[in-house]
Amino acid sequence: MNFTSESRVLVQGITEPLGSIYAPLMQVYGGQILAGISPGHGGQHLEGIPVFDLVEQALLSVGAVDTSVIFVPPYQVLDAALEAIAAGIRQLVLVTEGVPPMDMMRLCRVAEASETLVVGPNCPGIIVPGQILLGTHPAEFYTPGTVGLVSRCGTLTYEVARELSQAGFGQSIALGIGSDRIIGSTFQQWLQILDEDEQTEAIVLVGKIGSDSEEVAARYIIEAIDKPVVAYIAGRTLPQSQYIGHAGAVVSSQVAGLRDEIGTAESKISALRQAKVPIAECLSQLPDLLKQVLKGSPKTSAKS
Repeated sequence: MNFTSESRVLVQGITEPLGSIYAPLMQVYGGQILAGISPGHGGQHLEGIPVFDLVEQALLSVGAVDTSVIFVPPYQVLDAALEAIAAGIRQLVLVTEGVPPMDMMRLCRVAEASETLVVGPNCPGIIVPGQILLGTHPAEFYTPGTVGLVSRCGTLTYEVARELSQAGFGQSIALGIGSDRIIGSTFQQWLQILDEDEQTEAIVLVGKIGSDSEEVAARYIIEAIDKPVVAYIAGRTLPQSQYIGHAGAVVSSQVAGLRDEIGTAESKISALRQAKVPIAECLSQLPDLLKQVLKGSPKTSAKS
């Protein structure tokens, strides 16, 4: 993992609506946004950021790049990601929602073979408070600190960060792993990253009903994670046949015949409790749970 103020960043889809808004915001936050990619717009500039037609052209001009943040339309994500990987970029943030599942399956295979870290799709990206923003997080909700925040929800991540910051628990890093059915990196991968991160003292996991992501993460916590973890599960009061999407849409989520066994709030809570993970009933309980697992008051003030 290499997400610092020194990271060298590319934005693919920089002239798309979201890309044109957030690329300048990422630059203002302190990131080195070296170039943008938008076929047909090469030679232009967006808020001082040079735009190229191809990733290869950009790298020839600006040099090596660590990370690409991708804002292109859903059916262009695979091509954009493969172009970045072929150019040697090994960290990708896919903000786009609705990437075709078969495209993501292919991308995951290529990413694994090339040891590329993929965050998303359908995610707000990553923020290291005070250092770098890669995506759409509202930076005002975040403060530097020692709590790692990893979430399967989208905008709920911001609410959790605000609760933590107001209570004096700043964040070492915060990210949404993605709300689409097939995603690049999982809870367990990020739990391991945060467990090994010297800047992180505790981990907040934010899950939701649908899929078995939290159940798998709970087993991994038992097997491999040493740092304290607290959790919140969204969607407890929804019917078992419902699923929360990134934009708040509710669609069917469960495989017929399995709906009572996996993906429910009860299943996730039970698995996390077996892993001895404290679970908040509401977001406002998260700071108190962190105090308990850290056996003391916050070490990083939200005022810092």
